Amino acid sequence: MNRATDRFEGLTVFLTVARRRSFRAAAAELGVTAGAVSQSIQALERRVGLPLFARTTRRVGLTEAGEKLLERLAPAASEIGAALEALGELRERPAGLLRLTVPRMAVPFVIEPVLPRFRRAHPGVDVEISVDNTFVDLAETGFDAGVRIGEALAKDMIAVRLTGDLRWIVVGAPAYFAAHGRPEVPEDLLAHACIRYRFQSAALYRWEFARDGREIAVDVPGAITVNDGELALSLAREGLGLAYTAEPFVAEDLARGTLATALDAYAPAGPGLFLYFPARAQAQAKLRAFIDTALAVLAPAGRRARSRR
Repeated sequence: MNRATDRFEGLTVFLTVARRRSFRAAAAELGVTAGAVSQSIQALERRVGLPLFARTTRRVGLTEAGEKLLERLAPAASEIGAALEALGELRERPAGLLRLTVPRMAVPFVIEPVLPRFRRAHPGVDVEISVDNTFVDLAETGFDAGVRIGEALAKDMIAVRLTGDLRWIVVGAPAYFAAHGRPEVPEDLLAHACIRYRFQSAALYRWEFARDGREIAVDVPGAITVNDGELALSLAREGLGLAYTAEPFVAEDLARGTLATALDAYAPAGPGLFLYFPARAQAQAKLRAFIDTALAVLAPAGRRARSRR
């Protein structure tokens, strides 16, 4: 046992004997023998170098040293008890700071619809959101949970589905297609202007497609490279090139006609967005409340919490 732990050994027994004024009553309250209580007090007295109790056959009283120790120790013990009770409140009642890491693509489809209702329902929970497209280690960074595409989750995380599967499509402005034509097969992209996406790891994303049950990837060319999906779509609307995105993110553009699709027959479907967190985090009331709110707002088909071990 280390020196720091030794400093506190016996203090709970001391407080109980001082309050009950009886070694036997203190032993009954602590669930130990009277001999064990006596040995604990003797060890504490040897450590401080002073007697703490004046013991007779009829009563147990505090010495001057015992009175001084109790005077300082009792308020500290009360503060410790209050601190532990406060932790219990965090476990039972949503409170404290909820830290979330989310990719840019999740902001309009998860955070913007869910956060207002969550804050109205749980004003005692502060929320910090970090928008980051890279995978984040929750344990190392101190985040309570994160949102990512299902295929990017670590196997030891608990995952809660927030959206259905996502269909990935190629889009461009009608003016672009009028000027350059539409690609008919994925390989045709090699002759088109594409707005490429670079991960923060520095790797360029290869556009993925499905053909005859097989996955294929095309290293598309392009004079413009970005690391933000929203920017890529904005540039595509201006006719500067084709962009690759998840279909729900451009639903309004497709309805308005500001963007149109290409290569629909080769569009692959992949896992949607999931909230992920370590198993131990499920005990946090603030996280449970966020999950309940997200599921109530988003109501994805077949939603469920599942382990990906």
